[in-house]
Amino acid sequence: MSRRRRYSDDDESEYEGGRASKRRRGGEAEIEERLESLITRVGEKSTSSLESNLEGLAGVLEADLPNYKPKIIKILCICAVMQPEKITVYTTLAGLLNAKNPGTGGEFADLLFKFMKDYMKANEWEKARVIVRFLSDLGNCSVVDPVTILAMFESFITVTMEDDIPQVRSDWFVYAVLSSLPWIGGQLAAKKPEELNKMMDNIDRYLGNRKKDHLPMLRVWHSDSPHPQEDYLDSLWAQMQKLRKDNWITKCIRRPYLAFEGILGETALHPLPAFTPPPHTDESVYPVPKVVFRMFDYTDAPEGPTLPGHHSIERYLVEDQLQAIINSCHKERKECAAQLVSFHAKAQVPLNYMIAEVVFSEMFSLPQPPRIEIFHAAIFLELCKLQPSSLPQVLAQATEMLYERLDTMNLNCVDRLVNWFAHHLSNFQFRWSWDEWTDCLQMDPELPKPKFVREVLHKCMRLSYHQRIVESVPENFAPLLPRKPGPVNKFKMEDASKHTGCMESHRLIDAFKSKANAEEIISLMKEFFVTKDDDSMDDDTNPDELRIEVFTLTILYMGSKSFSHSFSALAKFHAAFKYLAKDEDSMIYLLRKLREVWQTHEQMIFVLVDKMLRTQIVTCPAVVNWIFSPYMAEDFTKLFTWEILHATLRKMSKHVVKIAKELENTKEKLAKKNKEDDSGEDDDFYAIAPSEAQVERLQESLETAQSEQKNLFLIIFQRFIMILTEHIVSCENRGAPFHTPWFNYSIQRLQQIFIVHYNQVTKYTSTLENLLFTSDTDPNILQVFQQFCSLRS
Repeated sequence: MSRRRRYSDDDESEYEGGRASKRRRGGEAEIEERLESLITRVGEKSTSSLESNLEGLAGVLEADLPNYKPKIIKILCICAVMQPEKITVYTTLAGLLNAKNPGTGGEFADLLFKFMKDYMKANEWEKARVIVRFLSDLGNCSVVDPVTILAMFESFITVTMEDDIPQVRSDWFVYAVLSSLPWIGGQLAAKKPEELNKMMDNIDRYLGNRKKDHLPMLRVWHSDSPHPQEDYLDSLWAQMQKLRKDNWITKCIRRPYLAFEGILGETALHPLPAFTPPPHTDESVYPVPKVVFRMFDYTDAPEGPTLPGHHSIERYLVEDQLQAIINSCHKERKECAAQLVSFHAKAQVPLNYMIAEVVFSEMFSLPQPPRIEIFHAAIFLELCKLQPSSLPQVLAQATEMLYERLDTMNLNCVDRLVNWFAHHLSNFQFRWSWDEWTDCLQMDPELPKPKFVREVLHKCMRLSYHQRIVESVPENFAPLLPRKPGPVNKFKMEDASKHTGCMESHRLIDAFKSKANAEEIISLMKEFFVTKDDDSMDDDTNPDELRIEVFTLTILYMGSKSFSHSFSALAKFHAAFKYLAKDEDSMIYLLRKLREVWQTHEQMIFVLVDKMLRTQIVTCPAVVNWIFSPYMAEDFTKLFTWEILHATLRKMSKHVVKIAKELENTKEKLAKKNKEDDSGEDDDFYAIAPSEAQVERLQESLETAQSEQKNLFLIIFQRFIMILTEHIVSCENRGAPFHTPWFNYSIQRLQQIFIVHYNQVTKYTSTLENLLFTSDTDPNILQVFQQFCSLRS
């Protein structure tokens, strides 16, 4: 079902004011499509009140219930999951249909209940949580008996008493109850106060005994100043406690069913079936814990409505509903922005501040944001277009606040902030109040603030050109500006003749100009440095390395005009590169020379390394060992280095996934062949069907790829442990503190590997624990691994 399906303007006129229209002009498919359009778009772009629309739509659907009841119920169930921001709209509609046809509500609730259980079994926990809330709100519309809703909640809480389960399992069931109580809590308190209080006491005990080792890894800021970085369940529990004191009264939940109390109150209630939580299995994958992101308080939004406090339920409700809007229509950024700025409670809260906080919260979400980074930049731009007089100022204020808190910001989030801010500046002609950030110019360049500004300016250059960025910032920011990009080739300098290999480089250039092919170039290089010349070669000179140096510096310099020219050079002389980079040591040396040529152009290094990986000139382990080698020490704390490392790991992961998918498809085809082997049909299919041998080969390929992936992670974590341990020991021997800017940066990069590649690293947790992160590992390093393990414990 598409939220963006376009319908004619008279769609809504069919039910506004309760007027049924003549809709039998088309066939059954057309009628079903129009039913879908009416239900999915109810209340949107209408001049009539929501209540009037719902009443009219209920009248229209009532006429179709005899013939299309299953279709109508199924559409309502899908809407319940796909448009959670309109939950009360659809519960009201279900209530009105149930009032007109009492059996409809029971069938609707039963189907929703089935959907909920199916989603749980399929590990689609967010969809299941939305349905729990939807079922809860049906209790307000006289569709579901609130007593059975409480019984369902109580069965959820029994999960907290299960043995040998991960904490994240019981966390989800508790969260599903707490996040639904604002909708139905008042009803339960009125009808079953003792049972509700008992359930709340059980939740309180569970939360009091709950482990929170995951908090350090998931916090956006390492400090609780100025806003506490609370665990999501602790935060919601505090908000729920305040809601209980306020007699379950909420201001930001739209409740259209209140207008139909007379109609809804006359219908019979339907009980929910008894619920048994699905058992925990090895295939069960639960959502990881969260830490609530807070950026603003009431002092930051002095004009207009007051921002709800951190422990106000209204803060949670507005954030949750804004997040639901983003989840529903994030693929259409214009509609998403329009829905956000037209939020129904915009008169009760400072909406622009809350939208900004929600979008930044998603951007900084750990371990991974739910959407690609460009989405957040795109939605902010659309919001600025819709609110040009207010939202840009809120974003500027937010950026200033983020800059001021960089010292305690999680490095993963700093990277995302760099990418967003550079992209945002590129859409506003790179205008910014740089003079307000001059404090970073007096700091150690390795500290977060100057490093952030440097990385932003480098990213801006990728989105523009060097001179444009130079002209966009004050002159005193020159130390943080990127150098003018250009290739460096020592064989083309004034003193080139002093360098061993200069004559060979010129011979290569002549061969290139004469259109020599890769085989001819290889033959030529075999002639280089065959015998040692005392005047040009030292005793410890490696001829193979000299060949790599001469060839790499020469070919990359000649192809330096553009990315395309460099790619063409790699493609044309691929065989020559493969001849030179015949083992890991030679690959690392080749990468060293690549960096030497493009030492002033970080983006070129990144794309060329990526291209060499794709074309298998170098391997993933070679890239990793190059990054951790002494030759990259100068660039170890620069963002582009870690972009290369993460891209390398993603490439390996994609390779594993590709083989696994191919193996799965091949097994399915083979199973189909075996199943129909005796039918004598489809001879052409059998001719191309896979064999057992093919499956075995793919299985071996998958095992090899997985082994390579595991070894790659082992290399990375081993190198991290080595360099961090060496630093700690060195500092202790000198009596100096080891928490230097370099150490803080490096330990967070280690943490980032666990966070960014969370799903892949999880597979090898036992191996890492047995081989690397043992009791002998320094506690400062070991705690990072322990925090990672707590995310699924």
